[in-house]
Amino acid sequence: MTKPLRLGIAGIGVVGSSLVNLIRRGRDGLLARSGREIVVSAYSARHKRSSGAGLDDAAFYANAAEMAASADIDVFVELIGGADGAPFEAVKAALARGLPVVTANKAMLAAHGLRLAVLSEQHDAPLCYEAAVGGGIPVIKTLRESLAGNAIQRVSGILNGTCNYILSRMETDNLPFGVCLAEAQRLGYAEADPTFDIGGFDTAHKLAILASLAFGSKIDADAVSVEGIESITLADLAAADELGFRIKLLGVAERTPHGVEQRVHPTMVAKSAPLAQTMGVLNAVSVEGDAVGELTLVGPGAGGDATASAVAADVLDIARGLRLSAFGRPAAALVDADRVPMQRHEGGYYVRLAVVDRPGAMGAIAARMGEKLISLEAIMQKRPTKEAAAAGIAPVVLMTHGTTEALIRDALAHAVADGVVRDKPQVIRIEREAVDRAPLA
Repeated sequence: MTKPLRLGIAGIGVVGSSLVNLIRRGRDGLLARSGREIVVSAYSARHKRSSGAGLDDAAFYANAAEMAASADIDVFVELIGGADGAPFEAVKAALARGLPVVTANKAMLAAHGLRLAVLSEQHDAPLCYEAAVGGGIPVIKTLRESLAGNAIQRVSGILNGTCNYILSRMETDNLPFGVCLAEAQRLGYAEADPTFDIGGFDTAHKLAILASLAFGSKIDADAVSVEGIESITLADLAAADELGFRIKLLGVAERTPHGVEQRVHPTMVAKSAPLAQTMGVLNAVSVEGDAVGELTLVGPGAGGDATASAVAADVLDIARGLRLSAFGRPAAALVDADRVPMQRHEGGYYVRLAVVDRPGAMGAIAARMGEKLISLEAIMQKRPTKEAAAAGIAPVVLMTHGTTEALIRDALAHAVADGVVRDKPQVIRIEREAVDRAPLA
């Protein structure tokens, strides 16, 4: 009879505990699917778990690297998190002795993915990470396996549930950013220090992984241009609604005439698009391939059970003997990531301005736009607040046709220097529907 597949789980937090419970309650189904019994034979954590945690028969290790070096396990499951330190050292130790590794650690992969892929190949030890991007959404398997016959043009998505929750609550309940952030923290969707999420860095790590899979490039998180959602206001959401859009924090990796853009920023998305209809803490990823067209996957991007589901899928692949290159092709075949400056981005823009309320001000702004050959699609003058009216400020919203980041920024800088615009202009990029997207001539 085939021996059980013995897991060593590093990190028994929300996801680790959910994985233990999933394996326990799904024992028969996992056996039927893989042909092997799957058991938790060891775990590492800061403290030994008490009786009843489902780990009574598992060996306890206070040190994850010691567990990775032990003979008690056949698969090392890393659920600690963090780019460096204990999780990285333990994963390296496991791969170096030929142990398959399953991880949910996007920060570690974004920082050290190529190095770990090389180590994986050298020791014939699978490196699996479905849970690192999109929680329970099977986007890694989709890109690495199901769409392997496609040339991928674009990957975009809502990859952070915290940001999506905040923007959704702001829109549906007309609540300011700070109130929605505090609510997200109360509900456990946001950390006490939410900078990593709301600043866009979590999304950037995930996007770097997806870009590597989509375009055959080495992971390079530094190639991703990053903006967060901290500056988004209720005025922006109201204007977006009036114009037929929703604002989402998107990660986008896209082939362009200049190379592959990798960018994270608040984005105007047409309400008819699947990504715009993804609300609350859900995640969504859209992939555009030459054969399949556009495919969108939507589901829970975080949470114990959803993430444990993705971890279990990787464990089943290992139990079945499936061995694939970590990033869809041998590490030696991965090319250097393109670093396309954000200034070369081409597309439409939403611009909110605090315009000095005097004759000729809008004409001066329009003249600056004209100098840069920027065509305006819409102009809306909004009702000023009492404070703005008293200060002689008129809120104005512009929406442009296709232009470049460099041109719109330059035109706005001149308008500010001319003294007809107060405060920093709010600039949000517009994502068109797939059929409308085309490189500028």
